[in-house]
Amino acid sequence: MTAQPADAPVVLRVAGRPVARYVTRPELPVRLSPRPYLHPVTTLAGTAVTELSPADHTHHLGVGVAVPDVEGHNFWGGRTYVRDRGPTELDNHGAQRHGSFQLRDPDGFVEELRWVASGTELLRERRTVAATGLTDSAWALDFTFSLTNVTSGPLSIGSPATNGRPGAAYGGFFWRARKENTPPDVFTAGTEGEASVHGARADWLALAGRGSPRSSGTGSGGGWTLVFAGATGATRRDPWFVRTAEYPGVGSALAAEERLPVPPGETAVRRIVTVVADGRLDRDEAAALVRKAVSQ
Repeated sequence: MTAQPADAPVVLRVAGRPVARYVTRPELPVRLSPRPYLHPVTTLAGTAVTELSPADHTHHLGVGVAVPDVEGHNFWGGRTYVRDRGPTELDNHGAQRHGSFQLRDPDGFVEELRWVASGTELLRERRTVAATGLTDSAWALDFTFSLTNVTSGPLSIGSPATNGRPGAAYGGFFWRARKENTPPDVFTAGTEGEASVHGARADWLALAGRGSPRSSGTGSGGGWTLVFAGATGATRRDPWFVRTAEYPGVGSALAAEERLPVPPGETAVRRIVTVVADGRLDRDEAAALVRKAVSQ
């Protein structure tokens, strides 16, 4: 058997079933801010719950970390929101470059990445990803990223919201779900609907799709639920960035109301645990599964 290259895509498995493919060195245009990503991610029954470079937002790349403003450099892709000008095409795109794997197993990996823009490394990232079985119909993706400022000066992370566009605090962990004929439902323990959930600092947030022919590129295309939990700790809970009507996507906002400073040599750490379940869960079911996932 021929050994795979060290940076070949990683296939994550739960109980022997493939549930996610992680691409380390994607061949992408500079405008998309090239970066490693997970796609496809599927339920245990095989229903795809991610989308890669869709027509509505070609810079949405499955599951990963994307930041629109690192000291003025775009690691999100697409246009940059400029105060008093709006979305603007700029030659300011950075790239996340796979360095090496410190660990690489069928159920997870530890990776080192370099965030580079204009020929300069700004951030060094350590990314830890693990897939864990929960039940016969649900598993959890545990995703931790640590961003260290490797420059000699201060850096800060911003968003369109901090640059003057209200409600657009995207940037950080981001999951682009597959678009279906009907927008997915979104709810937390105490509220529901995009308008109420977007910007909330809830313990967890669920996105539930009905399943349709458009979502059946992999597996049965049945109903599905994603339950996201920010597990960084009680001292800081980032708001959720949520879209359902325009497109289905969920992220944790690193810079919601103000820029996030990262002084030289210091590190910003975030952990997001996502339950990936077949079927449409109710609140009690979602809460029980996410508690189990976060505690493992």
